[in-house]
Amino acid sequence: MNFNSPKQIVEVVGLSAQARTKNSTSTTLVLAFLGGAYIALGGLLAIVIGGGVPGISAENPGISKFLMGATFPVGLMLVAIAGGELFTGNTAYFIPPVASGRLKLAQMLRNWGLVYLGNFFGALFVAYFVGYLTGALTAEPWKEFTINIANVKTTAPFYKVFFKGMACNWFVAIAMWLAYASNHISGKILGIWFPIMAFVAMGFEHCIANMFFIPSAMLLGAPITWGDFIVNNLIPATLGNIVGGSILVGLLYWYAYGEKKI
Repeated sequence: MNFNSPKQIVEVVGLSAQARTKNSTSTTLVLAFLGGAYIALGGLLAIVIGGGVPGISAENPGISKFLMGATFPVGLMLVAIAGGELFTGNTAYFIPPVASGRLKLAQMLRNWGLVYLGNFFGALFVAYFVGYLTGALTAEPWKEFTINIANVKTTAPFYKVFFKGMACNWFVAIAMWLAYASNHISGKILGIWFPIMAFVAMGFEHCIANMFFIPSAMLLGAPITWGDFIVNNLIPATLGNIVGGSILVGLLYWYAYGEKKI
């Protein structure tokens, strides 16, 4: 059989989560740094391609959104295939083994905290050294495009960012579920591409990607403070991502296919 069944996926992601708890703190942080950097690199590519067609964006904004969605998935492909720790995916992986009693809640929370921190540093590294210092985003139309993205993300109401975050990680976690379904790299790439393209094109909120998008805009002169970023976007996006990954994917699939406590 060339792919894993839904029940097998739940088993595989549970084993993956268990293996992650055996990594040292330093290893987890390094892998998380790489995960955040890879997502940021996907975000940078999405801006360069999707933001580089202002004429098309003005006349056919859906095409610009599709171009961003079509290119952003490279980041998650790197995480899934080359290796890396990503907070949003881990919100789903850990639920089946915790619900089945094979992992402790404290082990899950330790991983989530370390990975979130490492992802933040990786995303900021790419924003400053790759997006800003290289000049990749400092020229027009990319500068204005990046600032506009950040302005939209930091001025939306809390509830809207939360629900966009929930929808986003529903897609992201399912993308990783599909990646774990395949035993071949080509299948993993296809499984990742469609859901990630969809959430980006629809403008949903990914907390790790926003660790790149919004600080990049701040570096480019956007009138956004760290307080604006954290309170107006990062907190509600993160909470929404947790609900989308842990409940809508991890918990529901564990309930359907996972090992139950007796």
